[in-house]
Amino acid sequence: MDHGFGRYMNHNLAEYHIPVMADIDTIDVVLVEEEDDIVNPLGVKGIGEIGFLGVAAAVANAVFHATGKRVRDLPVSLDKLL
Repeated sequence: MDHGFGRYMNHNLAEYHIPVMADIDTIDVVLVEEEDDIVNPLGVKGIGEIGFLGVAAAVANAVFHATGKRVRDLPVSLDKLL
């Protein structure tokens, strides 16, 4: 939804732009020379996981809004909707 004008920009998924690998530029990996034994025994930290935190909830909410049935166990599958 376009929040500036309050209207839908794409009315179906066929017109919706989903980024694919060709849309992503190069990714730089940066190693930080810092030991942190409190995080885990290996002393490594991850930052990529935080972006996926809300995806399952967003999909479950989209299924609820589309079907009217709330699925509280993941993964969301057809047998849980019937």
